[in-house]
Amino acid sequence: MTEITLLDGGMGQELVQRAGDRPTALWSTQVMRDHPGLVAQVHADFFAAGATLATANTYAILRDRLIHAGIEDQFADLHDRALTEAETARAAHGSGRIAGALGPIGASYRPDLHPDPETAQAIYREIAALHAPRVDLMICETVASLAHASDILTATVPCGKPVWLACTVDDEDGRRLRSGEPVREAARRAADLGAAAILANCSAPEAMPAALDAMASADLPTGAYANGFTQITKDFLKANPTVDALSARRDMGPEPYADHALGWLDHGASILGGCCEVGPAHIAEIAHRLKARGHTLT
Repeated sequence: MTEITLLDGGMGQELVQRAGDRPTALWSTQVMRDHPGLVAQVHADFFAAGATLATANTYAILRDRLIHAGIEDQFADLHDRALTEAETARAAHGSGRIAGALGPIGASYRPDLHPDPETAQAIYREIAALHAPRVDLMICETVASLAHASDILTATVPCGKPVWLACTVDDEDGRRLRSGEPVREAARRAADLGAAAILANCSAPEAMPAALDAMASADLPTGAYANGFTQITKDFLKANPTVDALSARRDMGPEPYADHALGWLDHGASILGGCCEVGPAHIAEIAHRLKARGHTLT
């Protein structure tokens, strides 16, 4: 059978739930500051569940978000802290890869907040320079528009580590990005600009087959890691949102989610995992089923 890369699940929501604190606009970054060691424990639990890659808790560590909280001076230290927590968990586990995560500027699912190319590329270039010496690859996450895809790949690919482009797609039409632009074009740009893989992330599980089909023409490894939200609400589509504006689906426990994930293999996926509201139990169920089918986890 084939080799499958099994990603971890949603770090941010897992941290918020374990900490029991009310979410803030800093989200997972705030939890990491307030509860040292908790990020490493979440990484450890995902590794124990079968994940072969730890996605560092760097998604929300962007200067524009830190400025609002008055802690922009902690930018480099927070990236170092997140990478160290991932390294600690990998060392304890004895194997696995680490991916640096680069999230969207402004807010998730808001392509209208993406800045001009010069500004965006400078922001991502700074983050990539911090990550490149310490990660095995970088994942550009929740990319919602073609402009976002072009800017983030232009900034990160030259750093010399493999870069995966992960696009968030329309929950009702996986052929389109959140911007309404075609996923097929995002996949083409990913190939042209040197991405090592193209994925769909942080969207409804039901949207992933269409997204994967649209990505197939790029001749790159493809994958998917969906979220477990009921929907992306209008309240969330504003600047500086907090995740308590979203609610988890009650029908997306480990077994139903694994049903979806294993189905993505039929659409060409070789990289599987989970995003928000997908925890270690979900990843363990996917790992169990993949091994039962004879797949090798890499």
